Amino acid sequence: MRRREFLTLIGGTATAWPLAAHSQQRDRMRLIGVLMSYAESDPVAQSEVAALRGGLAKLGWTEGSNVRIEVRWSAGDADKERTFAKELVDLRPDTILGQTTAVTHALARETRTIPIVFVNLSDPIGSGFAASLARPGANLTGFTDESNELGGKWVQLLKEIAPRTLRVTLLLNPASGAPLQFFMPSIQAAASSFGVEVSTASVHTKDEIEGVIAKQARDLGGGLIVMPAAFNVTNRDLIIALAARYSVPAIYFNGFFPKSGGLISYSADFAEQFRQATGYIDRILKGEKPSDLPVQASTKYQLVINLKTAKALGLTVPQALQASADEVIE
Repeated sequence: MRRREFLTLIGGTATAWPLAAHSQQRDRMRLIGVLMSYAESDPVAQSEVAALRGGLAKLGWTEGSNVRIEVRWSAGDADKERTFAKELVDLRPDTILGQTTAVTHALARETRTIPIVFVNLSDPIGSGFAASLARPGANLTGFTDESNELGGKWVQLLKEIAPRTLRVTLLLNPASGAPLQFFMPSIQAAASSFGVEVSTASVHTKDEIEGVIAKQARDLGGGLIVMPAAFNVTNRDLIIALAARYSVPAIYFNGFFPKSGGLISYSADFAEQFRQATGYIDRILKGEKPSDLPVQASTKYQLVINLKTAKALGLTVPQALQASADEVIE
């Protein structure tokens, strides 16, 4: 073989190697882990995961072709969150989506290298997930759905729909919920301005829920704020039923509560965050680092009112409040 032909062959092969490597990197099957704080049987949770799958498909990630998605469901159980977080990390996925603050904590404890995209999370800076919203740093980024002013809004709306409210209890589950201190300043400020007393009730098992709600019914003017927590989502049918049985007006942190028979809710659009997360997952799979992707806060909030439940509680919903609602259930 002539020297020129030999050099041409070597040069062409050298050029082909990085192209082939790039093609293999692009075409290889990717693995995405998903850790949900809800139960697999929950139709709302299924719709959120469907939104995630649909968003990825639109970006060219076809399940079974170039991506595999492993979903785990913790149903608000802290032990399951830890177990499934380790299980997903051990699979060495290309990225993991974590839903809620508690789930993200479980994932962050297991890995500092695998990119994590979080959704439905409160206070990412205070929780230690991001150095700043613009430059989160480390291996986490995502979408936060809660403003710390939401707490005050819950007090205000509960007082508007149930004017006789004189005291409210915050129903929370510390193991699966958003950090209470994130919301308390605005809750206390609003409660003070409306002359409402505030107390907290930490529940750890479903058997403790009835006692909290029954206590609010013993004297006139009792109300309930159901705080963000996977535990409260898992037990939402029970909470709604007990609020109805004891005639306690309650405001919720997610629109599927009034859609299931609860009185009123004010929250971010949770499903939209799953759709938004697909964009970040796509960018990470294509080589971007989570530390370079800013944490995004929700800009759209939804007010949902169930008029049938209001009527059952003997409440007349002001027309102005109905007009401002994104959805009125009759």
